Amino acid sequence: FVLFLSDRLLLNLLDVLLSILQNCTNQCSYSRLGFGVFINKSVNLGNIKCYGFDMDYTLAIYKSPEYESLGFEMLRDRLVSIGYPHELLRYTYDSTFPTRGLVYDTAYGNLLKVDSHGNVLVCTHGFTYLRGEEVHQYYPNQFIQRDDTERFYILNTLFNLSETYLYACLVDFFTDCSRYQNYQLGFKHGDLFMSFKSMFQDVRDAMNFLHDTGSLKERTLKNLDKYVIRDPRIPLFLERIKEVAKVFLATNSNYNYTEAILKYLLDAPPDSKSPRKSWRSFFDLVVVDTQKPLFFGEGTVLRQVDMDTGKLRIGTYTGHLHHGTVYSGGSSDIICDLLDVKGKEILYVGDHIFGDILKSKKRQGWKTFLVVPELANELRVWTDNSIMFEELRQLDIKLKITYTMELGYGKMGSLLRYGSIKTLFASQLLRYADLYAVSCLSLLQYPSTHLFRAPNVLVTPTKCSIYHEEQRSCKHYLY
Repeated sequence: FVLFLSDRLLLNLLDVLLSILQNCTNQCSYSRLGFGVFINKSVNLGNIKCYGFDMDYTLAIYKSPEYESLGFEMLRDRLVSIGYPHELLRYTYDSTFPTRGLVYDTAYGNLLKVDSHGNVLVCTHGFTYLRGEEVHQYYPNQFIQRDDTERFYILNTLFNLSETYLYACLVDFFTDCSRYQNYQLGFKHGDLFMSFKSMFQDVRDAMNFLHDTGSLKERTLKNLDKYVIRDPRIPLFLERIKEVAKVFLATNSNYNYTEAILKYLLDAPPDSKSPRKSWRSFFDLVVVDTQKPLFFGEGTVLRQVDMDTGKLRIGTYTGHLHHGTVYSGGSSDIICDLLDVKGKEILYVGDHIFGDILKSKKRQGWKTFLVVPELANELRVWTDNSIMFEELRQLDIKLKITYTMELGYGKMGSLLRYGSIKTLFASQLLRYADLYAVSCLSLLQYPSTHLFRAPNVLVTPTKCSIYHEEQRSCKHYLY
């Protein structure tokens, strides 16, 4: 596939790419590319009195693609166990296909990459990429109503990657299977009609089954070395923060799973010469079963956890904070009361753009830090092609940009952009995350009083003459 661009559009795109590369250079050297902190809004760490952390994909980083492969296999096997064709077992997880931030159309079974306004940037039916008139048949204006949540489901989390790939596998299988007739809204076999909507619900039910029964967690705990990255910097990182501020953990995981994961990450190995410390000593407050995003609103009943049995003690806890105690449920308001801190004094670190970042920002006014592991690959592709982009910028004739450049990110392209257009995920990141980085450990590179200063930006676009636009274009920045 080759994309032909006009002089004006091409120069605009290249200016954007080079601006981003220059900005990346300013914030982190290429020798440690991907490990700096990127800034949307100014944050003075000297004013932060409390740091909060999610656990899954924040402190506990799961190995990719091993963990997504495990999730995919368990989802696939669950569907087969409830009656889906055994031929589905031939599908294996391909980490180059899914990316976060895609939208699943439950009416037509398409996976969509869209911008913040709902304009369709990429559309696939199964593993078939639709172009031009094919897209217009489904979306006449190449546009969707993003707020139609009954129809469009946003796959925004890292846990959604295996689910995203499974949707494509299901559509691919039933489309090519001779036993089924293809219809716009699904597939028919004899008197049985299987709509894309019902397939979506089956996958969601299977995902809920894995989480509700704890079967995914159980498989993870049986082989922690295979699925979880044990980074020796994490204990040092938390100790450093605890010297200057309060630290809390707020996770949706239950106590038994949380304890097993954090023991693995924080407890000194048996052969270590370091003094033995309980994982709970790294936090001033630990809250499990938070049920985010409900946690950032009305919340649930706050209870104490019996750390010997993992069971919850009856009644609502109303006392003062006891260090070393683990709590269940509660709300963000209770966190502030127990730790005696206010909204803007808290920097909350998480990986979920909706459950962690958007809700904590909109409902509580907390400062936010989004963990985006994909940034390492995003920046690698930019830098690997920087010379090519610079050469293309010097040309003033019509040029071709091959699709292989976009494939550097994966089969669905960049998490953050489609050409010069920001994706929905990028727009949410810019709006709700004050800071973002590949890992929360990026903060280790900065002093505890560091001021992250956001760049000055114009409220309105720069005014350019038509001639000026055609010759050089205006610059727009992602970061």
